[in-house]
Amino acid sequence: MEKIIVWWKENNRGITLVKALLLASLPVLCCLVYCAAQGYAIGQVYLPVSEWNDELFYYKQVEGMIHYGYPQGYFGFNESHALKLSFAAWSPVLVFPWIIWGLIFGWNLMSPVYCNIFLMALCCFLFVCLVRPTWKQLGILTLLFCLYTPFVRYMLSVMPEVICFSMLIIFYSLSVNYLRRERAYKLVLLFLLSVVMTLMRPYLVLFLLLPAFLWIRKSRWKGVAGSFAVLAVAAGMYAWLKHYLGAEYFAPLFFTDWVSAFFEQGLFGGIRFTLGKLYYMGLEFLHHIRLGFSAGWASGAFFVGYLVCMLVLTAQSLRDGLRIRRWRKAILTRQKEGQNEGETIAEKEEKEVKARFIIEVHLALSFLAMLFALLLMYKLTEGSKHLLTFMAVAIFIIALMETKFYKKAAVLGVTFAYFFFYVAGDPYDYQVPFVREERLASLEEWEDIFSERLVLNREDVPNYDNVVIWVFNDTVEGTKVNTQWQLLYALPEGFGISCCMPDYVLEHFDTLQSRYLCVVPGGAVEENCVRAGYEKLAERENAVLYQRY
Repeated sequence: MEKIIVWWKENNRGITLVKALLLASLPVLCCLVYCAAQGYAIGQVYLPVSEWNDELFYYKQVEGMIHYGYPQGYFGFNESHALKLSFAAWSPVLVFPWIIWGLIFGWNLMSPVYCNIFLMALCCFLFVCLVRPTWKQLGILTLLFCLYTPFVRYMLSVMPEVICFSMLIIFYSLSVNYLRRERAYKLVLLFLLSVVMTLMRPYLVLFLLLPAFLWIRKSRWKGVAGSFAVLAVAAGMYAWLKHYLGAEYFAPLFFTDWVSAFFEQGLFGGIRFTLGKLYYMGLEFLHHIRLGFSAGWASGAFFVGYLVCMLVLTAQSLRDGLRIRRWRKAILTRQKEGQNEGETIAEKEEKEVKARFIIEVHLALSFLAMLFALLLMYKLTEGSKHLLTFMAVAIFIIALMETKFYKKAAVLGVTFAYFFFYVAGDPYDYQVPFVREERLASLEEWEDIFSERLVLNREDVPNYDNVVIWVFNDTVEGTKVNTQWQLLYALPEGFGISCCMPDYVLEHFDTLQSRYLCVVPGGAVEENCVRAGYEKLAERENAVLYQRY
C-alpha cells in the first residue's frame, strides 16, 4: 500500500489525473456548447441532413461490416467494384474504430458521432498522461482547441478525420514521452501506430519516419535495416489493400503525372514539368487563399491556417536549435573549468528542449512535404481537408512551446478566430446537420417501404442484386438537379451503393448490372426507367427508387 501511495505522489500524479480529466471533458463541452448555440442538443444531430455525400458511403459500409463482416452488395463508382469483397475506393482500415464501437454498442445514426467524441476525449486524456503539460500549456491548448472549429464539425459527422486526428495526437504524445524516457516498448508502439496510419491514408507514411529516425539514432545500422523493413511491409500492405479491396474511383485519388514525366521526358524534362506544375498549382493555391480572406472559402481558410502552423513550427525549431547549440558550447566551457554540477543541470535542461526540438522539426518537415504533395498530387478543394489532421496535431505541439508573451498562440488563435468564426459563412463546410421534420418523415417512409420490398440476396455475396445505383444528378427542364441521395440512409443493412454519373447510366442502360436505380424525378434516366417498365418502389423529395428486375 505504501508503494502505491509513493507511486501516486511521485510527479504529482493526482494533479495529472485532474488535468487529464479536465482536458478529456473539453471535446464533450465544445460539442454541447456548439449545439446549444444553434438551439439543439447533441442527440438532434441528424446525418441524413448533411450535404457531405462521402458520409453515406462510410456509414453504410461500416453498417454492412458490423452486421455481415462485409457489405453484401458492391460499393463503387459507375458500377466498379473491388477485386475482393465489396469496399469502395478508401481503405477499410480507415474506419476500424467505428467498427469496434458498433460491435460493442450497436450501430445507428448517432453511433459514429458518439464514437468520434469518445476518441477525441480519449486522445486528450492520453495526451496529458503522456506529456504532462503545465497549467499554462493546458490553458493555451484549451483556447486553441475551442477556436479550431473543425474539431467540433468533424466530431459531429461520419467523416474519418477525427480518427486521424486522435491517432496522430496520441502518436506525438507517445513520441514526447519516449524522448523523455526511452523504452523499447514505446518505440514498438510508435511503429505500430504509424503503420496503421499509413494503411489508413498513404500520406501518413510521413509519420513513420519519426520512429525510424529514433531507432536509427539509437541503434545505427540495425535501426536502418529494421526501419527499412517496416517501411517495406507497410508499403506492401497498403498496395495489397488498394489493389484488392479498393474500387476504381471516377478519377485517380491522387495524381502521379509529375513522376511519369521523368520517365517520358527524361531528367530535365521531368524537372521542368514538376516546377511548372508547382508554379501553376501555387497560383491556384494563392487564389484559394484570397477567396478565403474575402469570401470565406473553407479551402482558403485551411491553407492559411496550415501555413501559419508551419511557420510557427519552423520558427520554434530554429530557436530551439540555436539554444541547444549555445548550451553545448556552455557545457564544453564548464568541462574545461571543471564545473561538473553546472554541466549536469545544463544537460538535463538541454534534454527536455532537445526532445521538443526533434518533435518540432519532424512535424515542420511533414508540413512542408504534405504541402508539396498537395500541390503535385491532389485537387486543391478536395485535398484541403487532408491538411486538417496536420493542423489538429500542430495545435497540441504548439501549446507545449515555451512562451512568455503568448505570441505564437496569439497569432494562431487570431487566424482561427478570423477564418472559423468571422468569415466562416458557407453552411456546406461549417454547418452541423440537425434534424428536420421533412427529412425525418421521408426516411421513415422509405424505411417502411424498404423493409417490405427490398430483400437481401445472401447467395454468392457480394453481388449486384444487393446494389442500388445512385445516379448523382440529372437534367430536368434544362436545369441540373442532384438526386436526394440522403434518403439512401434508409437502405437495409448490407446493401451496397454504386454512385454513377448520368452519362454512364444512359450509355450503359441496357447492360447495367445493379438491381435498383435511385434517380432524379423527371430526368432522362427516369424516362428510360419508365420506358423499360421498371417498377417504382418509392418517391420522395428529389429521389425515386426503381427496381430493374
